Amino acid sequence: MTAKSEAHFKRNYETHLKHLKLKGLQPKTIEAYARAIRRIGAYFDHRIDDLTEAQLTDYFASLLESHSWSTVKLDLYGLKFYYTHVLQRPWAHLDLIKPPSGQRLPDIVTVEEARRLFAATRVASYRVFFFTLYSLGLRLGEGLRLEVGDIDAGHRRVHIRDAKGNKDRFVPLPERTLGVLHRFWQLHRHPWLLFPNRQGGLKGAHFAASPLDRGGVQLAMRKVVEGCGLKKRSPRTACATVMPLI
Repeated sequence: MTAKSEAHFKRNYETHLKHLKLKGLQPKTIEAYARAIRRIGAYFDHRIDDLTEAQLTDYFASLLESHSWSTVKLDLYGLKFYYTHVLQRPWAHLDLIKPPSGQRLPDIVTVEEARRLFAATRVASYRVFFFTLYSLGLRLGEGLRLEVGDIDAGHRRVHIRDAKGNKDRFVPLPERTLGVLHRFWQLHRHPWLLFPNRQGGLKGAHFAASPLDRGGVQLAMRKVVEGCGLKKRSPRTACATVMPLI
């Protein structure tokens, strides 16, 4: 790799980031497409503007040996975006990869399993957070983004912002969940965050500048699930049964 080719790659990478933001893509998609270009750039010594089908075949075959089909697809889509919007060239490798077809049914957490999960979660922030995801049927990111102003106690509903497809929606707010959230908020009294970051402890939660850490939440859930001897991956379920657990 020459200094010239590295500088050229960096310029195009920055342009790639600008186009990703201008197209209004979700932050997770932006990061995935940006990571794809960094990974592909590293593999091809930062010379990625004129990749042949044979080179791409070798790359994706190698990537599949260490990563999932999901990662392979994201790298393909990220590279397609790069060619289309940065290089402004047509993408001619639409059929380069074809993941195996299949359909996975979501894990359903039963009422008894949910009881065990909540009871085994010792940290109040995580316990209330898991209970909220379960009772409202939310995704992890949706729960982390919840703010105090999203709770409409008068109409018994919660405003879910920037959900899947970059859309907002309302979900019913069970009375018991409202009570749990109200009691939890009284502990930290953050002016706008419903689940403030735990870095400063309970006393410092009122001054937190960000919500709970995604990685910390996921790690806590894995430990609780393992401790309970369950094989479920998430407390989210199609059944929004609310129980007097907290």
